[in-house]
Amino acid sequence: MKKLFDELAYKVSKAVTEKYSTSFSLGILALKPSIRHAIYAIYGYVRLADEIVDSFHEYDKACLLERFKLETWTALEEGISLNPILQSFQDTVNHFSIDKTLIEQFLHSMQMDLQQIDYNSDLYNEYILGSAEVVGLMCLQVFVEGNKQAFDNLKPYAMKLGSAFQKINFLRDLKDDYYVLGRSYFPNIDMKTFDNEIKLEIENEIEAEFKEALIGIKKLPVSSKFGVYLAYKYYLSLFKKIKSTPADKIMNQRIRIPNSQKFSLAMSSYVQYKMAIL
Repeated sequence: MKKLFDELAYKVSKAVTEKYSTSFSLGILALKPSIRHAIYAIYGYVRLADEIVDSFHEYDKACLLERFKLETWTALEEGISLNPILQSFQDTVNHFSIDKTLIEQFLHSMQMDLQQIDYNSDLYNEYILGSAEVVGLMCLQVFVEGNKQAFDNLKPYAMKLGSAFQKINFLRDLKDDYYVLGRSYFPNIDMKTFDNEIKLEIENEIEAEFKEALIGIKKLPVSSKFGVYLAYKYYLSLFKKIKSTPADKIMNQRIRIPNSQKFSLAMSSYVQYKMAIL
């Protein structure tokens, strides 16, 4: 009967992914079927943590996050959770031998979101490591299916891709982060003076990380290469739209890519992939 519960657990994580992210859902569909469920599980887990710190304003977020952390470690230790998202996540972590230090770092960054922090360069890098880079490393462990040498070789590129994605998210969500949640992640920047010059400096960082990350994407196993490339292409199109948007507008609106454009992007990316551009 546990098999039925596991199937349900993974279906819940898949539903969470589809509800919250069209882009990642498309990317996961482009992965080898045998590893899709594990990436749904990872996304569902990190999405649930994000919801705790970003959305549940009428509740005690610190209490909820502490309970979530406790339930995470209990699930990993016991190999079972009645929470379907935690169940699929612990099953994935244990099956693919994902380093639990990555989970600790992720939860630490979620804890940072509950505090009012004046970010300097060190804290900024610390937050990005835990909130994005380690998530990329969890996925990488699934992609290489336990091959340690492949993991070690691809690790720097996966971290660069995660960092680039997160910095794009920061720019995309600038309005809500600053005005609703009272956060400003970019180090040593007064958001009241955020302008095109500051924005360009951040964009140059992202551009360099994207360039390096693409080297790693080309080295991924066939089972995951196109799926990751598709996510890369989606974020690249979002990045281009952000670059063409003035700083004052970034501060007052959330930049989006329409679903119709995402589907078109998926088709053009597939053509590139089949033509062996990667």
